[in-house]
Amino acid sequence: MIERSSIKRHPADMWGAHFLPGMLLLPTFLCALAADFPFTAPLDLDVTPRVTVLSSGLQGCRRFRSSAVPISTMLLQDDSERLYVGAQGAAFALNASDISASPPLSIEWEASSEKKSLCLLKGKDNKTECFNHIRLLQRFNSTHLYMCGTHAFWPLCAYIEEKTFVMSSDPEEGRDKCPHGPKTGYTAVIIDQQIYTASQYDFWSFPDIRRNSPSPVLRTEDAPTRWLNEAEFVGSALVRESLGSSNGDDDKIYFFFTEKSQEQTTSSSHSRVARVARVCKGDRGGRLTLQKRWTSFLKARLTCSVPEFDFHFNMLRSVFVMHGLTPQDTLFYGIFGLEWKNVKASAVCRFPLSEVQEAFEGPYMENEDSGTTWKEYVGKIPDPRPGTCITDDLRSKGINTSTSLPDDVLDFVRRHPLMSKQVQSADRRPLLFRRATDYTQMAAQVVQGLDEQMYHVLYMGTDEGWLHKAVDIKGQLHIIEELQLFEQPVPVISVLISSNKRGVYIGSPSGVVQLPLSNCIRYSSCYDCIFARDPHCAWNGAECVDMMTQSNRSNLIQDILHGRTGCESTRYDVVQRSRSVRVGDDVLLQCELSSNLATPLWTLDGSQVQGYDLSSGFRTGTDGLLIIEARHDQSGLYTCHAVENNVKVAVVTYNVSISLDLPPPPHTKKFNIITTLPAPTVHPSSDGAHTLLLLSPRNMEAIYLSLITVLGGLCFVLTVVLAYVGFCLRTGQRGKYSLRAAAAAHPSSKRSSRCKKQHRISSSMELKTISSHCNGICNGVSKPRNEDLQDGGFLQIVPGEGQTSMNNETPPPAPPLPPTPQHTSQECDFPNGLSATLPSVLRRMNGNSYVLLRQSDSENTSPLSHTFSEELSRILEKRKHTQLLPRPDESSV
Repeated sequence: MIERSSIKRHPADMWGAHFLPGMLLLPTFLCALAADFPFTAPLDLDVTPRVTVLSSGLQGCRRFRSSAVPISTMLLQDDSERLYVGAQGAAFALNASDISASPPLSIEWEASSEKKSLCLLKGKDNKTECFNHIRLLQRFNSTHLYMCGTHAFWPLCAYIEEKTFVMSSDPEEGRDKCPHGPKTGYTAVIIDQQIYTASQYDFWSFPDIRRNSPSPVLRTEDAPTRWLNEAEFVGSALVRESLGSSNGDDDKIYFFFTEKSQEQTTSSSHSRVARVARVCKGDRGGRLTLQKRWTSFLKARLTCSVPEFDFHFNMLRSVFVMHGLTPQDTLFYGIFGLEWKNVKASAVCRFPLSEVQEAFEGPYMENEDSGTTWKEYVGKIPDPRPGTCITDDLRSKGINTSTSLPDDVLDFVRRHPLMSKQVQSADRRPLLFRRATDYTQMAAQVVQGLDEQMYHVLYMGTDEGWLHKAVDIKGQLHIIEELQLFEQPVPVISVLISSNKRGVYIGSPSGVVQLPLSNCIRYSSCYDCIFARDPHCAWNGAECVDMMTQSNRSNLIQDILHGRTGCESTRYDVVQRSRSVRVGDDVLLQCELSSNLATPLWTLDGSQVQGYDLSSGFRTGTDGLLIIEARHDQSGLYTCHAVENNVKVAVVTYNVSISLDLPPPPHTKKFNIITTLPAPTVHPSSDGAHTLLLLSPRNMEAIYLSLITVLGGLCFVLTVVLAYVGFCLRTGQRGKYSLRAAAAAHPSSKRSSRCKKQHRISSSMELKTISSHCNGICNGVSKPRNEDLQDGGFLQIVPGEGQTSMNNETPPPAPPLPPTPQHTSQECDFPNGLSATLPSVLRRMNGNSYVLLRQSDSENTSPLSHTFSEELSRILEKRKHTQLLPRPDESSV
């Protein structure tokens, strides 16, 4: 928006000019501190998405909606032609190429009426909980899927024949495989027809990690040391760490969760911490000690923090495992949040497998007397090392299975499940930090760039239904774009990627959205394509194309590392416009930037325009350039440049001609008032013509003295108001405020007659557009000249109408407000450069809107003829009908 205008001050007003703004800014400053409490993030981590795309602008988008909502789980395998969706009382098999293709295969699986009745007797909600919510839907073998549902707090599971997508057997008991409730933290993975799950399985049990099938069934230990403490599970994954082994004896399953801190001391500030736990895939439990319990269970803390501020993100929300070419290349990407529920913020941290292994090979923690005090164990560690898997090395020593482990080893595992060393994130800091954003789910893939380097591209869903696409560049995330998936805010519950289908699938409780991995055609120029830094996209000399579709890459241009080189010799089109205005007019030259990371730079005949000097005559903002009271020497070629990544690119040029043939009307006093009203709009008058609201700066002495006087005497004003109310009550007269639209006056009408028709209003405060001139026809309506643009079409508050009813009759309802101007497809370019049709979506950066007020002066009017409260009432009434932004951002409130 346009920056604040300068105000000429009388020397006697200097004290008020400095003291009052400081008093007004003090509450704003305190509010800003409160908003940032309890942390302030490094500027290089609080990343802004480069491009914002609303749901109406999504390209290649396909959707799936069903009456069976909410959706709870999704399954996609890259070599499969189907996307499986589990919902409330049903499961679906969608076409992975086009999820909107109908009809999909489906399985209806509602909870029985008997189970629903029992659920109600347990005190559960019959609108959300007493249904069959599908919580597990995964591949069991090459021919069947396995599905589990809550079944109204009585979990059941069933096998599904994949080809026909029907149940191949009757449902079986699922209490040890599926939680009872739809919102309970839960994760599951099926490996070699063995089902590993982690959850709080019913409302009276403790959280548990279990292997349910085949026998033997294993679980975690509760005594004497509880291995899990109020854990909320978010994910699990198999990592095949057996190098050169035919039976995978060292493969491990990793579980990720948040639990109550066991290291809590008097100096600790966190009650919950993020954890990673592991068990060996070949674990069979102990013979006597730890019978039917894990003998390989260990856990360690995941640390995602900003070291400069000693600030920790200790709530793990989601995790994605990026498998590499070798087990050591495995990466764990985690989404972390804050423990304070009233503060929205997210961080993304990355953990190499080597860091996790180092923590599990380090020292143990011990708990003294089963209390809450944990400290590092310094005693002797038994052999073989507790928590290790049974490998060929141990078999050579006569230990063939976990049941052969010595009792001292098993007893040590029972009492020392926690590791002392914490798992540190890569580079010891987050890859990304976002204020006011709660990421919920994510997925990632590896893309090879034109420079032969491998880049990790992340897709992250938010709690309000947005998808952020980002690329990991040397340990920091660059957000390429943010996409609005749903018009109504809903949380993203699942993000899946298919390299074969070249699509990303986003699940929410209300439905599923399918999008292409990248939409390169959105970038219309070489610089726009390069600035995006999208590994999928490159410039071929004519357009931005998807690299995966190009067999010949010799002529492609791409710069992921820096995002600024390659387009120096490329030609591009610049929008050219012309403006002819009169001396004294205020000219607004608009410049919309498609990138949120770009800043505008204006030049006049090749020289940079300085819009911050008080005497420059210019005001610059993120939306355009304002020429204040145009002078003849300000004519010339104005160019708006977008500056991004230290590269200046011309966006639009204006050939501005300022003529002297039409001087401004005489006897007009102008002044500036800085306010937070939105940009001016066109209001319809009663005769159908558009009345333009005009604002301009000059001669502030009188109004500024009046403003200071009123602000300094607020108590006096309140006293006068109370006296006036008392007088009305004593005389039995009651004032009535009437809200009416003043009719547009005929050009030959006199000001005195208009004042009589409007109940003796002494003078008029007019709100107009930047310029009072509009020649030609706009939307089929002839625009009046400057002398016609007077009191028509604005709302006035008229006190004193109406009489007090002596019989307590109900007062008549207030007249309806005038209709809001409708947007049309036609556009009127005024001579000063302001369009009647403004952009439908304005940038939300530095979003303060400022308007200028012009007061018409006549022989019998004075700037002091109105009280401040009267003028303020009129401004507030007009403000209701001049909103441009559908949702104003914080800086404009």
